[in-house]
Amino acid sequence: MFAPARQTSGRGVAVGWVAVGQTVQMIDASAAVSAVSVSSARSTPRTSTAVGLAVATKGVVPRQLGLSRSALEVNGFEGKAGQILVIPSGDTTMIAIGVGDPGSIDAKGLRAAAAAFARAASKHADLATNLADLADVDARAAGQAVTEGVLLASYRYVGLKNDPTNASRLDSLTLVVGDKRQKAAEQGAARGHIVAGAVALARELANTPPTHLNAKDLAAKAVDIGSAAGLHVEVFNKDQLEQMGCGGLLGVNRGSTEPPRMVKLTWSPKNPTGHLAMVGKGVMYDSGGISLKPSDAFHQVMKMDMSGAAAVLSTMSALKALKCRTKVTAWLMCTDNMPSGSALKLGDVLTMRNGKTVEIHNTDAEGRLVLADGLSLAVEEGPDAIVDIATLTGSVMGALGPEIAGVLGSDQTLVDQVTSCADSIDEPVWQLPLETARYRKLLDSVVADMKNIGGPYGGTITASIFLSEFTGDVPWAHLDIAGPMKVDADDGIHSKGATGFGTRLLIDLACNFTPPAR
Repeated sequence: MFAPARQTSGRGVAVGWVAVGQTVQMIDASAAVSAVSVSSARSTPRTSTAVGLAVATKGVVPRQLGLSRSALEVNGFEGKAGQILVIPSGDTTMIAIGVGDPGSIDAKGLRAAAAAFARAASKHADLATNLADLADVDARAAGQAVTEGVLLASYRYVGLKNDPTNASRLDSLTLVVGDKRQKAAEQGAARGHIVAGAVALARELANTPPTHLNAKDLAAKAVDIGSAAGLHVEVFNKDQLEQMGCGGLLGVNRGSTEPPRMVKLTWSPKNPTGHLAMVGKGVMYDSGGISLKPSDAFHQVMKMDMSGAAAVLSTMSALKALKCRTKVTAWLMCTDNMPSGSALKLGDVLTMRNGKTVEIHNTDAEGRLVLADGLSLAVEEGPDAIVDIATLTGSVMGALGPEIAGVLGSDQTLVDQVTSCADSIDEPVWQLPLETARYRKLLDSVVADMKNIGGPYGGTITASIFLSEFTGDVPWAHLDIAGPMKVDADDGIHSKGATGFGTRLLIDLACNFTPPAR
């Protein structure tokens, strides 16, 4: 209905571009992940400078380590899951990797073990490991898990450092597997490489300083990614958003000097098995607006308030390579939330894309406003289901802590699919109740159809009820990733900073999507 404004240039996107007037080249660590050579072999290549060998708490110790079980135990290594012992040996460093009790290892454990190996071998460029050869795990799943574990643990955000001493040195990874498992392990490794590259992209975007990645920049990046990934990409500017009646996105943008952008991406395979819509919150920096956030450590990471949009864009980037059979349409709702003389005020009323009016009681409850327009547009496309993802509420962290995302929705079958995917790929979520009958009244407004906050308690639930007002009768699920969007220190596959949480989950959901019955 509205012609898109194709975004082809900007001030300089952080990932690999130099902004005008800048003297430091942004270093793209996500590209480094995708550039790693991943292969398989029946024996350890001579070029490998670090070799990781799995050791269980019982059974045979690999002869290649050069130590007996008793010698390992003298050095405090018993083969327990998570244990690592580095054994210097000439030109090649041998690393014992604990995998726990024989028969109990699974893909999740392999991913964690591979991550531990990568950290222990961080000074080496050419790695090899036999982790994918453990017969207890399907070879394809093992190949994917080990590849993801090594590549994601190796990721380091470098950004604008003049001396990027923390940059990953990894050039190659070889999975040493037997003949019967080699082909399947290779297939899994190829998939793991694609997925890890997508997650690294999401991390890179979320880690980038906000002055180097605004809404226009992200839109430009989406155009570039879409071109390479077989996507149809449309970018809508401020004038077009006004014509479309996207009052939520425009209202949040009102205080910013940077214009908003909405990006629509579409993956259309032949003979699709279903149609899934995704909506990502892309608040490029969240000051809180007039309801200004306190200047504390959490405020400093509000550049990551676009992690939902980053996860959606990164997911879309991988669908062609993974031969996804589901049609996927995605919306990235991108703007800053800033205080100024023109900023949204408490008591203002916005008219959203679907015509509903919203009274503003807190300008820091902005994510739901931009998502509302995206959800409304998604409904108009008539998909089989909608999933949105956002760093939406602090309340979800109070309920579930920093490592678990909240999931709520209008359709239990869809929520179950999301939960199943989360369990499968080890991005933990927990379902919270969408208690509309009890709590919808908390959003009642005297002057509008609703207000944008529901009171001091149950914030994740009332925010989700707000979103449900814009999903019509389409099955819908909401992921609140405010907790696991970042980590403060290296932990497993996560490196300090943005985690890219939700990317692996959404990829798995899109590739295995089954339309809910309606």
